[in-house]
Amino acid sequence: MKVYNFKEAPIQIHGAKLNKQNRLVRMDEEIAKTVNEYTAIRIYAGAGVRVRFKTNSQSIKIKATVESNTIDWAIPLTGSCGIDVMVGSGKNQYRLGILNPTNYGVTEFEKTFTKEAKMETVSLLLPRNEPVLDLEISINDDAVIEAPDAYTYEKPIVFYGSSITEGGAASSVSKCYTSIVTRWLDTEYLNLGVSGNAKGEQTMANYIKNLDMSIFVMDYDHNAPTPEHLEKTHEPFFKTIREANPTLPVVMMSKPDFDNGKEENIRRREIIKKTYKNAIDNGDKNVYFIDGETFFGNTERSICTAEGTHPTDLGFMRMAEVIYPVLKSILEKKQ
Repeated sequence: MKVYNFKEAPIQIHGAKLNKQNRLVRMDEEIAKTVNEYTAIRIYAGAGVRVRFKTNSQSIKIKATVESNTIDWAIPLTGSCGIDVMVGSGKNQYRLGILNPTNYGVTEFEKTFTKEAKMETVSLLLPRNEPVLDLEISINDDAVIEAPDAYTYEKPIVFYGSSITEGGAASSVSKCYTSIVTRWLDTEYLNLGVSGNAKGEQTMANYIKNLDMSIFVMDYDHNAPTPEHLEKTHEPFFKTIREANPTLPVVMMSKPDFDNGKEENIRRREIIKKTYKNAIDNGDKNVYFIDGETFFGNTERSICTAEGTHPTDLGFMRMAEVIYPVLKSILEKKQ
């Protein structure tokens, strides 16, 4: 078989860049250090990171090496350290399978997948929790690897938010809302979710405002430690983005686990709506609000989270079904 490293062309990396040490990183390391200590750690995790290529190989062997593989109290091993292998583009993508270690502590694992012997784009969705150090991709000797199909929308949607934004507690990474909606839209994206530590820091706003993006999604309600903190940071965060990007569509969302502490969550929602309404009153035509209470629908709401907070696969699917039409409408207007 012919062997390729994931860092070599024509294979492409999306949702992260290689730093000077040749490691995947989701944002600038020096800036991350100034946000908080945990952000500086989490930016090496694979949330939203994709490795993509096109091949006509019937057999694809993938060998992964991760830096760590530890227990996550709310996420199964397939979600914390698994790599979803997707074939195709846009809504026509399907999951060929998943590559994951057999147990915690295992940091090298491999698997061979079989697909049709025709040229198709393959996307490897990297683990939500664990930093990937190396990926080895082997194909049939008579097959080739080419650059993947381009996304319909190549300018990325940028998501900023909590562990939920990162994908907790989906059973695998293809099932979190950011992955689902961007797959349906066939768009590039950047996941700047930071588990437990996305708190509307001004340093982060100053970083995000300079990114080249098609839409910005503000989803950090869950990580604001109190309503008072949310009120203090939410509108200033938005204004920082808006001042640097006068026409950028900005989507503000309140937390999905609305039923877990309704009284406080109503207050939080009103704070976010106030930022939205103030923008509208000031003539802003590129701001959108999505009510987190609507995410889980009217039936079986209690099984839409793993433990009252992090969405299950069902919860994420229901979130995607609400968020997708909003983002779709925005992108279609921009064309």
